[in-house]
Amino acid sequence: MLNSNTSWLVPEIMDVVRLFDCEGEDFVHYFFFDGGKYINCIQHMGEITDFSYSADTHDDIEFKRYAKRSAKLAFYELLQKFTGKTFPYGALTGIRPTKLAYMEMAEGRVFKELFNIMHVSAENTDFVGRVIQVQQPYYANKGGQELFISLPFCPTKCRYCSFITAPISATKQYVETYISCVERELASLKPILKRVNSIYIGGGTPFVIEPDQLERIYAAIKALNLPVCEYTVEAGRPDVFTEEKLKLSKDYGVNRICVNPQSFSDITLQKIGRRHTAEQTLEAYYMAAKYGFDINIDLIAGLEGESPLDFEHSLKCAIDLHPANITVHTLSLKAGAKLKEETRRLHIEGIGEMISLSRSMLTAAGYQPYYMYRQKYQAGGHENCGWALPGKACAYNIGVMEEISHNIAVGANAISKRIYEGENRIERLASPKDIPTYISKCGKIIADRLALFGE
Repeated sequence: MLNSNTSWLVPEIMDVVRLFDCEGEDFVHYFFFDGGKYINCIQHMGEITDFSYSADTHDDIEFKRYAKRSAKLAFYELLQKFTGKTFPYGALTGIRPTKLAYMEMAEGRVFKELFNIMHVSAENTDFVGRVIQVQQPYYANKGGQELFISLPFCPTKCRYCSFITAPISATKQYVETYISCVERELASLKPILKRVNSIYIGGGTPFVIEPDQLERIYAAIKALNLPVCEYTVEAGRPDVFTEEKLKLSKDYGVNRICVNPQSFSDITLQKIGRRHTAEQTLEAYYMAAKYGFDINIDLIAGLEGESPLDFEHSLKCAIDLHPANITVHTLSLKAGAKLKEETRRLHIEGIGEMISLSRSMLTAAGYQPYYMYRQKYQAGGHENCGWALPGKACAYNIGVMEEISHNIAVGANAISKRIYEGENRIERLASPKDIPTYISKCGKIIADRLALFGE
């Protein structure tokens, strides 16, 4: 149990405590600020340890930022000594290490110095630097808008999935009405669409709906008369790919397709609740390649029962296909996922080796890391990373993950973001996760979005 004199620091501290699997330990924490020093006193196992962190503070926002940083660092150093464990990103628990690096650079500081203080490994510090280097052309052209459309329907729900998706058999009754709502939302966007960089239709598994339903979405987007831009459909699982849906996508201007096998092991696919095979992944890939799409393949490191050798096999299969993008996720426990209901903590033997394999093999194959993010309860404290061949990075992923462009998002569980760069703030509008609730509130969502993005 954690007792602290500063309640708003407790969530930050608990992120570190959970990292070390020490929720069962008792801690007493005192925080105070004195003469530019952030002081954290921690009582644990009958001993009291003081930690001091110095930083120039100009306003309340900076004060809270440094207070949180100092508290996390104090607990990390204490628990590192207590358990003997280290983690690849040290005391950094936020989801965007690159964003923190950019903040340091904007202040004229060398981000590697902060990462060293926070005990980020040298390898991961250099890796963040690689991602930033690849992103430079996109930062030079930052701004504009990314358009996202949520189609939260899937053939089945995977064990690790926390999305609102449910098997299409259970949600089929809502699909027609849902698409009508998305059509309404898209039509309402005309007054606020100014400089659209990309379009991204995500899921779920968008290709699980019928061709005529998919065409209604495509037609509603076409009616917006947007300029030619990056246009991605996260088509999804290989078992829902058809020539008809691929041709329809091509005819409406889609230029990027996601094929998401997660693994090339049939045994693993069965364990995680998928109904397709590795062979079907190859069939879907070659079917899509005929239409000239840039193709992304998703893999997950740390899936149930897989060894580093199994993951290496999946990496090799993906690389041999030579897609434009390969995204490597580290398995994470997520609220709402069946896996989290059954497992309190992920202890996956060899997860570090899997991530190391992905970096070495993809680099050797000519891929560059172009965006990354982290999640809570992620195996081994690692990250998710998108890799691309030169010139093939997905602008949507960079714009949204680095928050350098507005995100205009429609559909259930879609989160729109308006960036106020000069004010260093972001305003969000989240649509309901539950599909019936989303349908019932469609009109209000439209009104709220127009108010958010209005002049």
